[in-house]
Amino acid sequence: MSAEHGTKAIYYALFANFGIAVAKGVATFFTMSGSMLAETIHSLADCVNQLLLLFGLKSAKRLPDKSHPLGYGKDIYFWSFVVALMLFSIGGLFSIYEGVHKFNSDEPIQRVWIALTVLAVSVVLESLSLLGAIKEINSLKGDQPFFKWLKHTRSSELIIVLGEDTAAVLGLVIAFIFVYLSHALSMPVLDAVGSIAIGVILLCVSFFLIFRMKALLIGKSADPELQGQIEEAIKDGSGVDEVLNILTIQNGPYVMLAAKIKMESTINIEDACKKINEIEKNLKLKFPSLEWSFIEPDIKH
Repeated sequence: MSAEHGTKAIYYALFANFGIAVAKGVATFFTMSGSMLAETIHSLADCVNQLLLLFGLKSAKRLPDKSHPLGYGKDIYFWSFVVALMLFSIGGLFSIYEGVHKFNSDEPIQRVWIALTVLAVSVVLESLSLLGAIKEINSLKGDQPFFKWLKHTRSSELIIVLGEDTAAVLGLVIAFIFVYLSHALSMPVLDAVGSIAIGVILLCVSFFLIFRMKALLIGKSADPELQGQIEEAIKDGSGVDEVLNILTIQNGPYVMLAAKIKMESTINIEDACKKINEIEKNLKLKFPSLEWSFIEPDIKH
């Protein structure tokens, strides 16, 4: 299940970001670096984001009820959207604000070696978190090319973690470079430039995540590859002459299927119903994410 892969990726990121946030906070206190402060806020925001994603995954598993007959699967899309907005506001906008605020400051970075050491260690930890997320993605995507998976996947939590970790690694590398240059060239303004650059990266990543989450919230079909596999499985069903129409809706980790099929002309209504029930049973066994299946016989118009 994609939710299991997503949960592992979230825990990788949460543990890494918590340790990094503490280290960055200590380094910010001693160095008074704007880039370090931006990175500290970024890591703390990421920790909150990962807790929200875990809450969203748990909430999405609630059982259907009368008010929500298709369950609560889309809860994870809502909380993923909230996380993307937080990355935009707390991460991106704050980093840019901090950079602009310190742009005219002549105060040099103190104890620069502390900042550089923490940033170097943070790059390693964030890279490990990113590799953990990619490992879970590779387990899920199978033989699909990475960018094809990224374009079509409905696993919002994995997209969010991947985006956060990628932005974090890039931000840390930029922070390291600008903190070092600010000290080496005795130009405190470069520290402010680094903070602004980090903010711009976070904004770009958050825009991408916001639009991906928006599409999922509105409602999307299942992954095209999965939909194709379902259609082929229906065609192979006993008594099926032709698949006339197929519709899928992704509902968090689960999929709803509605299809119209043309049965062989020699089959009576009672036998057709039995064969359709058998097809639906086999589909759910073959595709565990297929939670709801509505298949009805029809004729060509």
